[in-house]
Amino acid sequence: MSDKELGQLSAVVRIVDDEETVRKSVAFVLRLIGLDVRLYESAEQFLEFDDSQRPGCVVLDIRMPGMNGMQLHKRLLEEGNDLPVLFLTGHGDIDMAVTALKRGAGDFLQKPSDPEKLQTVVRRLVDENINARKRKADIAQKRRKYDLLTQREKDVVNLVCQGELNKVIADKLGITLFTVKIHRANACRKLECRSAVEISDLLRDIGLKDGKNDVRGS
Repeated sequence: MSDKELGQLSAVVRIVDDEETVRKSVAFVLRLIGLDVRLYESAEQFLEFDDSQRPGCVVLDIRMPGMNGMQLHKRLLEEGNDLPVLFLTGHGDIDMAVTALKRGAGDFLQKPSDPEKLQTVVRRLVDENINARKRKADIAQKRRKYDLLTQREKDVVNLVCQGELNKVIADKLGITLFTVKIHRANACRKLECRSAVEISDLLRDIGLKDGKNDVRGS
């Protein structure tokens, strides 16, 4: 999904709790700050009907009939679902909530939760998910640009990012200086980069450069 497509999907907070009064009260508090919410009375209903393409987060009860909150969280992790989870817990569920945090949950609050605290935590998790998805989309776009390069253009830009001069690159690759300049210009055009520093940043973002031999230090 492109960054543009992501921007067209508004965030939604999923409230998964078997108690109707809890679902409605949490929804009311979150709607007060302009958040869109969806209510699910069970983990099974959430799994069947939720649109995971929309960014946001999940406000999740721990103790529910059928699949409980811990099991749903584990299922989401196994499926690679990146929606952050906020657990709403009873007093006796704190140990489980702490375990969930160690497994990657976003946060947990005790019932009944303070409205302002609930709003703050949910807004943070929603913003984090939106930013993470934008970052993922940006990296995917950069990767697509890199994949458009020919192998020789990739050879040239990788040496450029090591701080090598065009003449040295020509010697290492056994090609003429003019050919290096042509490949470098073509690569910059495809990558939409104007300098060696920008190329270096792009390669680092897509995981092809670890910061060693950075052109900034050459």
